[in-house]
Amino acid sequence: MMQLSNDAHCKKHSLLNVMNRFMAAANNMNETVMVPSLLRDVPLEEQDSQIHVSHNNNEPSFPSKQRDMYEHYLLLKSIKNDMEWGLLKREMGGSASFLEMAVKQEGPPQQAKGDAEDGSDLEGQFHYHLHGLFAVLSKLTVQADHLTNRYKREIGGGSLLR
Repeated sequence: MMQLSNDAHCKKHSLLNVMNRFMAAANNMNETVMVPSLLRDVPLEEQDSQIHVSHNNNEPSFPSKQRDMYEHYLLLKSIKNDMEWGLLKREMGGSASFLEMAVKQEGPPQQAKGDAEDGSDLEGQFHYHLHGLFAVLSKLTVQADHLTNRYKREIGGGSLLR
């Protein structure tokens, strides 16, 4: 019986579970936000004050590059689509995603330190990127949930309507 409990705990922290939580949050956001254009010019300040609290004290929190909630909505939706459809769709003639445009502005990605640069430490590279995926997907899930809840609250109160 203890083995089942440990298995459930391990599965709760699996990459597939983290990915599924983000996809569910992004789908919920997509279903809730009926009029995305209402998010234009709505500042992210309220979100920034809540989300800068990191789940891991070793991870720095970075300010958002999106100017308003509409751009943030587009970013989350783009990431969800990239996860769902992969890069093959884009390679076959699709346009670049919001995320890819942002990454191109930042410059080339940095390599992992040490032996990972020459590809000899594949296990190290795997764990480095796996840790990054967990951190990013967890933050994106929180952000999608926050955007959804704020949209419900603001639309319910009518404060986003002009």
